[in-house]
Amino acid sequence: MEFEMFSEVSLKEDMAEYDLPKGTQAIIVDYCPRPAGTEAGYVLEVLNEEGKAFTVIAVAASKIEPIAVSMPY
Repeated sequence: MEFEMFSEVSLKEDMAEYDLPKGTQAIIVDYCPRPAGTEAGYVLEVLNEEGKAFTVIAVAASKIEPIAVSMPY
């Protein structure tokens, strides 16, 4: 799956190497293309509980999913 720059995503699984649990929210800040046959990745700004960036990590595209935005009616 390809994501748009600056879209909000969440981690699909625990990322022990960064001490981040599944569901941690982040914003995509860069795309990391890879050679054919290997998985592309993204650089993420990880958000804290207040929604402010507190760290930057790089992950494979398969490790993140979009955050559904619900519209109030």
